[in-house]
Amino acid sequence: MFAVLKTGGKQYRVQAGDVLRVERLAAEAGDKVQFNEILMVGGDAPVVGVPLVDGAAVQAEVIDQIKGEKVIHFVKRRRKHSSQRTKGHRQKLTLLRVTDILASGADATGVKAAIGSGKAPATDAANDAATDAPKPATKAKTAGKTADKTAAKPKAAAKPKAAAKPKAAAKPKAETAEAGTEKPKRAARKKPAADAQE
Repeated sequence: MFAVLKTGGKQYRVQAGDVLRVERLAAEAGDKVQFNEILMVGGDAPVVGVPLVDGAAVQAEVIDQIKGEKVIHFVKRRRKHSSQRTKGHRQKLTLLRVTDILASGADATGVKAAIGSGKAPATDAANDAATDAPKPATKAKTAGKTADKTAAKPKAAAKPKAAAKPKAAAKPKAETAEAGTEKPKRAARKKPAADAQE
């Protein structure tokens, strides 16, 4: 039995026992995650989703959080002697081992959904401590400061706008078609007649 799952903008065809490298997930090594975006479940009776298969899931165990191989991004602009730049990048990945493919009943498993993120979620104890702690009243303090500043500084009086300059009067056009000042037309060139050459 196989399944086609979607995660991190990519699609993977998986079977039980496969080891995958996917985009970084919010999980730690040893955690069990479940992929709910299943596009197809294959086997004896294949099911193709429209766009997803309802109730299907793929469960996997996180092996490790790793980095991919280094990719060198080199830019050189021709005809510019000192214009070149080298930049390296290592993509953050999660290494998974597929444990189970569920064709139905994925909602009742209780396994944590696979969420793409750079960091693993904090533990429950840390979340409880963070929510129980009183939050500082930062808005009230900043609102008081801005009110003090506006009360201390009166607004400057608006400057009067400069008067608009009058537009220049239109110049009268000289009349070119006066009697006797017309330009003479060019005479058309006369072509020599073929008879005259004989």
